[in-house]
This record gives sequence, structure tokens and C-alpha cells, in this order.
Amino acid sequence: MIVQRTCLASLLSLAVFALPFAARAQASPAGSSVGSSPMSAADRAAIEQVVERFRTAIIARDKPGFLALFLPGTVTWESAIGDESLRRLRGQRPETQKVKYDPQHNPVSFIDGIVAEPQSSEEKFRNLRIDGDADVASVVFDYSFHEGSRETNRGVEAWHLVRTEQGWRIVSVIWSMNLPPKPATAG
Repeated sequence: MIVQRTCLASLLSLAVFALPFAARAQASPAGSSVGSSPMSAADRAAIEQVVERFRTAIIARDKPGFLALFLPGTVTWESAIGDESLRRLRGQRPETQKVKYDPQHNPVSFIDGIVAEPQSSEEKFRNLRIDGDADVASVVFDYSFHEGSRETNRGVEAWHLVRTEQGWRIVSVIWSMNLPPKPATAG
């Protein structure tokens, strides 16, 4: 009987504590964040411009323009290899890991590799989705990466951005990496 009363008292305390939070959640329209300003059309357009400048900086091999899109300091820059691609890669290099943190892989090393590459490079974006408020945003899209006329990988890419006094800046980039299908062999 004492255990039942203790449990009942605990549940009542929890309910009283949670009541103000539940009332606030009901008062907020679906999809809006409590205490935040909604993303404006101008913010959405500015983020779309960041995506376009990212794309064109790769094509133009514009290192300063590319790096200006990122918040100064450490930026998360990480890929996850798709299961089928991982199987294929492990056939050549058994030590290949699905996800491997390497501090040497970052926006600087990425654009340096593009600038040094003799072939042209392009990242193509499809199905762009933007979510957030007036200060933070996430961008998710399908991508394919091309060197010359050859697709090297594809997948889904996601960025986090923050709005600074200088405009929207990327703070993290993550992506899935899937190799293009192997060509069918005649036989």
C-alpha cells in the first residue's frame, strides 16, 4: 500500500511539473519552435545562394570563395560509405571502414584536391530541402559528384548552417557515399 501511494505521489508530481510544458506545446502551431523566429523567404533565398556558391566554387576551383561559405574553425566533414559500396571497396582494401574520422579530411583538403585535380569537378544537387528558423538551418539533398564526365559517387548530403552577422555559414557537412553501379560485363 505504501509503494502504491509513493508511485501515485510521484506520478502526480510529474504531472504537475509537466503541465506548463504541455500547455506551451499545445499553444505552439505545428512546425513552429517555441521562442524562435520563423525562417523568412529572404533567409531561405540566402541559404539557396550558399548551396549555389558551393556548387559553382567547385566548378571554378575557387578556394577562397569555397572556404568563405564555412564558419571559421573546425567544421564537421564526414561521410558514411553505403553497404554495397563498402562491400566492393573491401574487395580491394579489406581495411576500409564504413565511417572513419580523419581530421585531415575537411573543407580545405577537399577544395585543395579539386584545385590540384587536372579534370574538372562538379557536384550536382537534386531534391533540395531546407528547414530551420531565423538563426539555424539544415539543408538536405540528393547529390552526385562528377570528375570530368564520370560520376564517382552519389548519395544524400546534409549540412547545418548558422546565421552570423556576415550571413549564413556552414558548420557541418555529412554525406552518404555510394559508388556508381558496376557496368554489366558481357558474357
